[in-house]
Amino acid sequence: MVAEIPDEASRDKAIRIAVLGAGSWGSALAMQLARSGAHCVLWGRSPEHIALMKKSGRNDRFLPGIAFPENLTFESTLEQALASTDEVLIAVPTSAFTAVLDNVAASLRDDQGLSWASKGLEPGSGRFLHQSAQSRLGKERALAVVTGPSFAVEVARSLPTAVTVAGTDEKYCRKIAQALHGGSFRAYTSDDIVGAELGGAVKNVLAVATGISDGLCFGNNARAALITRG
Repeated sequence: MVAEIPDEASRDKAIRIAVLGAGSWGSALAMQLARSGAHCVLWGRSPEHIALMKKSGRNDRFLPGIAFPENLTFESTLEQALASTDEVLIAVPTSAFTAVLDNVAASLRDDQGLSWASKGLEPGSGRFLHQSAQSRLGKERALAVVTGPSFAVEVARSLPTAVTVAGTDEKYCRKIAQALHGGSFRAYTSDDIVGAELGGAVKNVLAVATGISDGLCFGNNARAALITRG
């Protein structure tokens, strides 16, 4: 089931959330959370990169020329980022997801939920990322995936975007979706975490296939068929 988030007046703007991953997607989501009123902390594995972003007010390495909201804060120490927030959103490449999970597991409090915006299946095992998270954090932990399709630079520029927050804990999904929801950004909830994760992985394959089709000059019918059937 997918349901639209209610009006913005119902959002809990006091949510404190740490975004782990200071690449393009993590930075863009942190910007959206801060714009929507969340107390957002952006963490990255490079203290030098964090210091540079804090000084310049931008992430010129991945999102050049786009200013951060003034209320976005930064942290280079993972333990401090987790200790100062209520919820955690991982936004790193899938290849680094399990390593970040292992680092988070020791410091994550029992009352903190975990969401992620990493796309794909676990390298090597082929497991869904929620299965990897459950194996490390337990099945009682509130978990959710945030998935598009969407482009980081357009989120950073406040262009219209829609994402789905999917998980088995409806209350937690709504909490994360409401924190993201605002302005030109729309967040929806779903209880189909497997479908959301699989769709996030398969759409990349279909995007490559569509590019091949365009390169072979197969035309718009072939492109539309690939997208629609996919």
